[in-house]
Amino acid sequence: MTALAHVPTPTGQPAAPPPLPRGGRRRLLPYLLLLPGAAWLLLFFAVPLFQLAAASLYDPSGSLSTGYALTWAFGNYPDALQAYWPQFGRSFLYAGIALVLAVLMGYPLAYAIAQKAGRWKSLLLVCVVAPMFTSFLVRTLAWKTILSDNGWLVGLLRDVHLLGPDGRLLATPVAVVLGLTYNFLPFLVLPLYASLERLDYRLLEAAGDLYASPVQTFRRVTLPLSMPGLIAGTLLFFIPATGDYINAELLGTPNEYMVGNVIDSAFLVRLDYPQGAALSFLLMAAILAVVFVYLRRAGTEEVL
Repeated sequence: MTALAHVPTPTGQPAAPPPLPRGGRRRLLPYLLLLPGAAWLLLFFAVPLFQLAAASLYDPSGSLSTGYALTWAFGNYPDALQAYWPQFGRSFLYAGIALVLAVLMGYPLAYAIAQKAGRWKSLLLVCVVAPMFTSFLVRTLAWKTILSDNGWLVGLLRDVHLLGPDGRLLATPVAVVLGLTYNFLPFLVLPLYASLERLDYRLLEAAGDLYASPVQTFRRVTLPLSMPGLIAGTLLFFIPATGDYINAELLGTPNEYMVGNVIDSAFLVRLDYPQGAALSFLLMAAILAVVFVYLRRAGTEEVL
């Protein structure tokens, strides 16, 4: 049949190939649907990532005025890590503390919305999502006002003697951690809510009928069933929080700067592209390593 399809027509032109069978079209349809997304990722992710990798291997003695040469300078990586390892450690420390605070606040909130809110569920979800409609920068500046030395929060803490007369919150690690917790909290609450909302309440009742205490019910029933949402939420929170630099820039001082602040300075202030690119790749590698270990320990059957 294939040979017959290419027999010349009376006009001398080859015959058109036969149309694809219906099954062949169905097999091609998923790949055609993937083309726009694949092209987007290739153009705006793979190509810039390749350029960033090349920039990390530029000759560090170059500059924008003299130009950069690709000398495969792998020494940029250990040099950058040796110079800025405190900022690396601070990034993971602040993001980890903020994550713990977010889980302690976000899990009860997500559970209350999913299981106890009733007709107020939609309103509470809007309250969780509404801050995301405001600029990230504006929200952080609002926290700068709240935590200011003359603000009501610092005044209240001084009145109850949790802060000294000259105590402050702004320009401290506490302010940076609070900013990270607030700004990324919805990324944790929403996946948790989606997981807890699917929880069959009859399972909790059955645990109570079997004389399980509320703590035992939570540990043996609620928590395991909500683990997919908890794992997804912690990843969505931790990854952007580790690379953030706005909170440390506006709520802290250079003593609280994270690695994101160093990368921002390398690209936009010092114009040291090789070091900025090397730091970016080191940060990506460190986050991927942490995520890989976390997923291996937590399990990924229902997450990935």
